Amino acid sequence: MRTGSLHTQQDADRFCALQGAGRMAISDARTRGLQLERMASGRAKWRLRFSAPGGRHRVCMTIGDASILSLADARKMAEKLLREAALGMDPKREKEECRNVPSFARFIEESYMPYVKSYKRSWSTDECLLRNHLLPRFGDRYLDEITRQDMQKMHRERRAAGGAPSSANRLLIMMRYIFNLAIKWDTPGIKINPCKGIPLLEENNNRERYLSVQETQRLYQAVLESDNTMLKFIVPMLILTGARKRELLDARWQDFDLDRRIWRIPVSKSGKARHVPLSDGALAVLLSMPHQRDCPWAFANPDTGKPYVSIYFAWNTARKHAGLADVRMHDLRHSFASLLINSGRTLYEVQHILGHTQIKTTQRYAHLSQETLLAAANAAAEAVGTAIAPIVGPAIGPSGGPTLGRTPNAVAPPAGIEPASSA
Repeated sequence: MRTGSLHTQQDADRFCALQGAGRMAISDARTRGLQLERMASGRAKWRLRFSAPGGRHRVCMTIGDASILSLADARKMAEKLLREAALGMDPKREKEECRNVPSFARFIEESYMPYVKSYKRSWSTDECLLRNHLLPRFGDRYLDEITRQDMQKMHRERRAAGGAPSSANRLLIMMRYIFNLAIKWDTPGIKINPCKGIPLLEENNNRERYLSVQETQRLYQAVLESDNTMLKFIVPMLILTGARKRELLDARWQDFDLDRRIWRIPVSKSGKARHVPLSDGALAVLLSMPHQRDCPWAFANPDTGKPYVSIYFAWNTARKHAGLADVRMHDLRHSFASLLINSGRTLYEVQHILGHTQIKTTQRYAHLSQETLLAAANAAAEAVGTAIAPIVGPAIGPSGGPTLGRTPNAVAPPAGIEPASSA
């Protein structure tokens, strides 16, 4: 039931104090569409009725409780909402969207984790980072409450707490990915990524360890003497294919096409299948391996007939016996890439053999030996021939070694410069 109109705050107070069992409403005399509505329970609320953008339908919005907002407050808020509606915005829709913004913990539980579990083999790493670092910090916050300043503070404090630059960067990268997904999935209230533009810390932690030919021979001799009878096949295959440890341990015989000399890895680190060419050496290893009857696994544990869960003890013993305690099993992959590069293969070829999605990852493995670099430097000298050789060529002294003086055929120095005396 509507009754009269409001002019002053006293009118609003008298209306709220009315005794009656029914629901009543009174309109504001100044602001069109603003009403004070009194419920049967006695509570009174300010409501605004207006046409939605485009005039397609009428909208009724609750502005607030009359016991908190005065008539002047309600008028200001109503006028602001009416201006927004006149500019084509939908205040009620924005309010409903704000109400539907999920908390960080809810978004992770209902959206993010189910998604990464569907395609990411290392989803447990995400779960660990979330449980130990991100959920305790942001779990109770709504997604639209997390700001750029929060991201910068998290990044800075993780580093200040003793975390390595890579550890701090990992948190920032993960939060960036989470918000990118929230935007992609049209999550209510999320329009921008608060991590955008925040630079990563410089890491400089690329560990370089490559096996020389001599070290490879020592390692191979050590695995031949290992109590683990499969290690002498596993280690050479890792060196000859550049495969990851788990890719090899989980390989099935059906994955190897010996006629076409291709090893198909059904699920790689990227979650996609990839193909590894089988060299003469890799093919020889496969042909020399024992093949257990009715066992589908190529590198199975002979005792269980199933893939090894871990071969660390046997590997650790072998590398120590070879005097290579600092060599990790993943360094065999590095060494394979280094051998390819030093043999003159292109980064593009190495990238595809290793299964990298980005050339930047391959460049990390592109280690050039001193011999290769020296050969490249000598190529420049050979290109110019003897044009400057008399000047830069080393003189051979009485002892047969080079001297610091001029060569016998050196040209005379420019005027005013004394030649170096021979020792």
